[in-house]
Amino acid sequence: MSLPRSLTRRSALRLGAGAAVALAGCAGTPSRPAAPAVAAPTDGALLLPNENLLLQGVPDIPLSLVRQVEKYTDFRGHAFLDWHPVREEMLVSHRRGGGNTAQLFAVAGALTEPRQLTDFPDPVTEASYEPREGRYIVFARSPGGSEADRLYRLDPATRSVAPLTETDERHETVGWLRRSGRLLYTAVPLDRTSQDGSRANPNTVLWLVDPLQPEGRRPIAELPGTGWFGGDVSRDEKTLALTLYRSANESQVWLIDLGTGTPTQLLPAPGETLRATHLPAGFERDGDGLFVISDRAGEFNELMRCDPATRELKRVTAHIPWDVESVSLSEDGALAALRVNADGREELRLFDARTLQELAAPAVPPGSVNAAAFHRRSRRLAVGVDGARSPNVVFALDPSTPGAGAAPWTRAYAPAGVDAASFPEQRIVRWTGFDGLPLSGIFSAPPPRFAGRRPVVVIVHGGPEGQATLGFLGRWNYMLNELGIALVQPNVRGSAGYGKRFLALDNGTKREDAVRDLGTLLDWIAAQPQLDPTRVLVYGGSYGGYMSLAASTHYAERIAGAIDVVGISNFVTFLTRTESYRRDLRRAEYGDERDPEMRAFLERISPLGNAEKIRKPLFVIQGRNDPRVPYTEAEQIVERVRRNGVPVWYLRAENEGHGFQRKENADYQFYAMVRFLQETLLK
Repeated sequence: MSLPRSLTRRSALRLGAGAAVALAGCAGTPSRPAAPAVAAPTDGALLLPNENLLLQGVPDIPLSLVRQVEKYTDFRGHAFLDWHPVREEMLVSHRRGGGNTAQLFAVAGALTEPRQLTDFPDPVTEASYEPREGRYIVFARSPGGSEADRLYRLDPATRSVAPLTETDERHETVGWLRRSGRLLYTAVPLDRTSQDGSRANPNTVLWLVDPLQPEGRRPIAELPGTGWFGGDVSRDEKTLALTLYRSANESQVWLIDLGTGTPTQLLPAPGETLRATHLPAGFERDGDGLFVISDRAGEFNELMRCDPATRELKRVTAHIPWDVESVSLSEDGALAALRVNADGREELRLFDARTLQELAAPAVPPGSVNAAAFHRRSRRLAVGVDGARSPNVVFALDPSTPGAGAAPWTRAYAPAGVDAASFPEQRIVRWTGFDGLPLSGIFSAPPPRFAGRRPVVVIVHGGPEGQATLGFLGRWNYMLNELGIALVQPNVRGSAGYGKRFLALDNGTKREDAVRDLGTLLDWIAAQPQLDPTRVLVYGGSYGGYMSLAASTHYAERIAGAIDVVGISNFVTFLTRTESYRRDLRRAEYGDERDPEMRAFLERISPLGNAEKIRKPLFVIQGRNDPRVPYTEAEQIVERVRRNGVPVWYLRAENEGHGFQRKENADYQFYAMVRFLQETLLK
């Protein structure tokens, strides 16, 4: 069990994905019209933007630059999604060569050629098999980056697709009833379906459906508010363990009676005043207990066993001083595979699920483990691993066999002419915050052939409760290995992975303390003999986009420029315009703009109100269909900064949302970014 995409703590712009970058433009001012084709490859020829891209202030992209960069835009890995319930066959998400988006593929065995199952203009990255015989697959898809996910049934043999849900709500799968093959999912209404474009108090409806007969679906329960997502269904299929997520620091476990629809709060117990994280991780396979992940006993999320009848908790991983990220239980109830976030590197740990004792961890290749799941009819474990030198590879291993190695099931692809094996390893660096708080980040140094003090890009993760983790850098490897630009990914206060107190240090009126952490990072950069403090650019996506704008207002004399990707420019306008199913969750982090004092504070610290302080070049990037950070956040900061005569590049994609998913758009944005860095850091 782990957090769903809508609530994930990880950065909204995972660097290794190579697709989650957005493009932005400004409505109401002239734009250079897009063209559908690429100019002929002659001297002075240009790469023309496709018809969905609107550009302002962005210079032409020469084909000569494209030829230098393009080999770094086609790294391809595989993301594990599910095991076939009967056969040892995997379902993965992958972008095939020549493809524009990630789609579903079946992998029938180790290193066999993946068989493509879907082919849509929009990406498909969430899916699972029907749990009894694997006769069909249920997947989610949303149009144009809108995140208005609709569920579909896919026949793997014929590749025929049938919709399971309507289009006027956002749907998320919760779990399967394995005996009957029925599916639980949630539905939340969207703002676009309301009369005035917003909803004050949207509720969540839990549905049960037989995907072969979707017309017979029935509601199980209407749950107040949003933030409800799945945990696990009990073995007798009478009870669903469900999370109610209130913030990164507070969540609850509820049990839903699937017969009556009655919800009962399990953790924390009703009347208990404890504010902590509680996430259901799975019912015992051969007992009555429920495994949960919680930080109620200390700083970090631990695995615990809960007796639902008494609410008695037994700590399982108290000896591990890091967050447990997810848990997979073997079908026979014997083993539990855990992913543990150890200082930014995700590790695999193995436990005896009956005795709750840790076992020798199975050997996996170097890198961060981003997936771990047992096959339902064996103890074979699928493990996804990526590292500095390879996009994601899926392995399979038998953890109950001592000394058994991990066999690769997929091959990562690197373009010809790129030696990914030579890419430099990343390392953790540490410095001290303005108040003595220990801080850390991930540092990537250019190859030794680049002499002298090197320019730096500071890459700030999203969230804000995200985390920069060790992993593949994708397109950023061009900046590092060909341009000699050093990369620093800081985990400022408020980042996940370093304890619940650290996670809460930027909440509410403490927001700008995280911005001050960027100032101390600039001090650290200045003290490094291999880095050039006069050539530093700040890049960030989502909340990281806010941080790049905030750095532009606070440290205008210390940076050379900034890139804001789908970032917040004004907290008040953001909170009033973000989709309502996320609004209260964001208020818990940033503050409630309906309170006059908090509203005044948010207005005071927002970059929009301080735009006159931005004096260095700015590149703003946005997707038109973004439901999280509406495109108006980009437009208003571009218009305000331009009043000051500051150079602003502005790029918008009409068919994207909160980060680019289409390769053609992501490529053009990256080429434009290279040009921006040439103008700001490399002159």
